[in-house]
Amino acid sequence: MASPALARPGAQENGAVPDSAESLTPSAVNRIMMEFLIYLGRILVVIYPVYLSGYLGISISWILLCLLMFTWWQKNRHWKDGRIGSAIDLVENETLTISSELKTSLQMASWVHFEEVEKVNWVNKVLEQAWPFVGMYIDKLLRENIQQTVRMSNAALKGFQFTKIHLGHKAPRIIGMRAYTHEVGQREVVLDMNILYDSDVDIDADVNAAIKVGIKGLKFEGMLRVILEPLIGQSPLVGGVTLFFIRRPTLDINWTGMTNLLDSPAFSSLSEDTIMDIVASMMVLPNRMCIPLIDQVKVDQMRFPLPRGVVRVHVLEARDLVAKDTFMMGLVKGKSDPYTTLRVGNRHFKTKTVKENLHPKWNEVYEFVVHEAPGQELEVELYDEDRDKDDFLGRYNLDLGDVKREKEMDQWFALTETPHGEIHLKLQWLALSADSSQLKESHAGLSCAMLSVYLDNASNLPKDQSELMSNQKHGKHGREARLTKRNVGPSSYVELSVEKDVQKSKVAYLSKDPAWEQGFTFFVQNVKTQQLTVQVKEHEKKTVLGLLTLPLDRLFQIGSMTLDQRFALERSGANSQIKLKATLRILTEELPPPKVLSSLPPTGKQTPASSAASVPSSSAPAASSQAAPAVPLEAPNGTPSARQRRNSLLAPETSKSSKANMRRYDSHSLLSDNSIASSRFDLTEGASYPEAIRNHQGSFGEIHMSLRYASMRNKLIVIVHSCRDLFPCSEDGTDSYVRMYLLPDHSWRHRKKTHVKKKTLSPVFEEKFEFDVSLEEAKTRKLDVSVKNNKMFHKRERKDIGMVMLELSQMDLVKGVSDWYELTLPGILRSSRQGR
Repeated sequence: MASPALARPGAQENGAVPDSAESLTPSAVNRIMMEFLIYLGRILVVIYPVYLSGYLGISISWILLCLLMFTWWQKNRHWKDGRIGSAIDLVENETLTISSELKTSLQMASWVHFEEVEKVNWVNKVLEQAWPFVGMYIDKLLRENIQQTVRMSNAALKGFQFTKIHLGHKAPRIIGMRAYTHEVGQREVVLDMNILYDSDVDIDADVNAAIKVGIKGLKFEGMLRVILEPLIGQSPLVGGVTLFFIRRPTLDINWTGMTNLLDSPAFSSLSEDTIMDIVASMMVLPNRMCIPLIDQVKVDQMRFPLPRGVVRVHVLEARDLVAKDTFMMGLVKGKSDPYTTLRVGNRHFKTKTVKENLHPKWNEVYEFVVHEAPGQELEVELYDEDRDKDDFLGRYNLDLGDVKREKEMDQWFALTETPHGEIHLKLQWLALSADSSQLKESHAGLSCAMLSVYLDNASNLPKDQSELMSNQKHGKHGREARLTKRNVGPSSYVELSVEKDVQKSKVAYLSKDPAWEQGFTFFVQNVKTQQLTVQVKEHEKKTVLGLLTLPLDRLFQIGSMTLDQRFALERSGANSQIKLKATLRILTEELPPPKVLSSLPPTGKQTPASSAASVPSSSAPAASSQAAPAVPLEAPNGTPSARQRRNSLLAPETSKSSKANMRRYDSHSLLSDNSIASSRFDLTEGASYPEAIRNHQGSFGEIHMSLRYASMRNKLIVIVHSCRDLFPCSEDGTDSYVRMYLLPDHSWRHRKKTHVKKKTLSPVFEEKFEFDVSLEEAKTRKLDVSVKNNKMFHKRERKDIGMVMLELSQMDLVKGVSDWYELTLPGILRSSRQGR
């Protein structure tokens, strides 16, 4: 969910035209004259060759022939250049070239593009075999449940009835499945499935005696996320299954029958958008379909867990946009009137429009609740505002998992699907904390807290206002009224609001004890003054059947900041109640991942194998105080704990801890996945290593690598061949992989990793990696190489089992270098050598 746009105060952008008419200034006159001269010049360029050919008596055929020859020559030159470039790329990197050609020329499935996405043909065979029985279940579901729901949704659909239901012979297909392992907790399994259902379905229905509708085929496509959580040590091994679509799926229906009656109130309720709204209300984030498998699992926590966090998006500016506005039949190009749209899930917002500007500045802020990261994306699109149809200027999609890892991002993003253009965004990750002392109210109108509400059910609702007034007049309670008069319950929905942010639940039909089971989130700017207002309303007449007012300050005073109970409704029946769970969480800014320095004082020439070994352990603290550029690193394993991921309740660690605790925390986080040998903290005691490594007295092994520079492609090529005599982490060997950084770039984006080789002390990798860097710059860099154990002895212990720092300035990269390099470990290097 997002708050309304919060525009930063500032001067009017350059080039923006105010609403009032522009005064005729000298600059405006010059601009008009320049456009007129450009228009005349284009006319002369087109007309003069024709006039010259007529004046000289040259046939127009010669001109056309020359243009044809020039076009053919230019196209042939581009074709030759492309062919030579493709041949060079094929020689340098065959796998990458073939993959890129497949992506650009064919619409292939996701498992072709991404190694971590699997084809899972066996699942499709199972679905195909079971599809007839699935059809029997859906037939029963449509006739017994959906048919009744459609009848109650609209008075014009009271006679709705399915006359024919045949789901066809084509079963849904999974065109790609991805399993998450590193990004999730240890007690859950997360699967993403790309589902495609291109069916020959045949369904007929009678709206009433005069109107008959039908479906002769449909196409449904979307990404379904399946979460198996929690994993338990008893049958059935999984506590529950949660299913939802991360983004709204696409639906295309081939309607038959009386489809020309789109204006009728009956058929308008059967449109694709209405059907997708029903699907979204059940299975598109933040809504989920949950199947508990054991009694101990709480259904409300499965259906609406606390979000992962909040992303604050600053839409700052754009540059070099495409000019879409043209004048004089396209001969004169003007500028554009750009605006930006932002979408996360079902939340969609639009910035202001900047008139006649290809470098607009917006300086607006939006806030979005993030339920799944990685998974959910920020979808940014730019348009040129026109009177008829807005022109597309480009888009950019950003996985919010990147923002969660980086904590803060401030950069330019290149727009796609457009010739040129960039947008400048600043993104900030805000964690959810239950610590009331961290509350910091913003004076700029930004949110300081988030309210999460799970609406469960209500009981003993009055049928309508007449029954309510009758009960009040005669003094009868709800139970007595039901005994004296038999009636059906109302069709009701709930309207929840925090000031101007109003959200509505789905409609529960004909029930005095309705169950909604939906979740809502609200942004809070002032905890002390704002309140949650809950109104239960009748569906058709919109009359109020009950009212609840909950001050947010009441939640703030509770230690857990959570209320989960039944509340008595005002302006309702004597025994009317509503059950909901309200949770308040403070928005806290998380610090970026720990930063380290990546430079060493020059100590003369060293061999690549010994460059890391020559760093004295006592120099590490001094390096941290130097004023050198710092680069963020990712957290251990790049993932939070299981409890952090599922509930987002734990606040980030602060700097209030003792110096010893901070040193121990930094040692773990900086050295787990990002072992920079030249920028250590105090590691003389090697406390973060497993005990078996600290007690090891022999060599840590060697690594065989080749390095060369491809001058034609301007890339540094690094080939990891193999390792030998690695440290044995278990009786069966070591599950090892190699991680590399080209310093000083040591963020997660620049990390290169090999695949894991299991149960061997002499793994063979034979994997090639490329770094986009010029030859002059490469000679000033260092290559940080670390061999890691994929299975940690303890979650707070380091995974490094050997590392080496290669000085590229001492290598002949053009000729190429291939050698074995000794692996060392800082902090315990001295004890290792003494044992030799």
